[in-house]
Amino acid sequence: MHGNSPHAGPADVEPSVERRRAFRRELVDVAASTRALLSDEFVVGAELSGRTDGLQATVAVRPPAGSVVSAGFEPGEDDPVGESLALDLAAGAVLEAKRAASEGPWPAG
Repeated sequence: MHGNSPHAGPADVEPSVERRRAFRRELVDVAASTRALLSDEFVVGAELSGRTDGLQATVAVRPPAGSVVSAGFEPGEDDPVGESLALDLAAGAVLEAKRAASEGPWPAG
């Protein structure tokens, strides 16, 4: 019964088109900044997804060896995420590649 009542919690509010565009630009900027810090051997990707509680952005880096390094952020976070997130992701991806290289030969691929 509570699921249909106005007391069931906040209604899902779709972000405005302008808000989605601004957040997408922020995501593209973070991905581009990350890409600029790394060599071409590192693959950088970004994804914007809608969840029931709002938008979520994820930027991921696949190093030439090792596991994918990723980070997510949401619109409206208090701290600006752009440049610091790009630096953190790039550093993490380089460390992951070094760790993987120290553990043995890279897989043929």
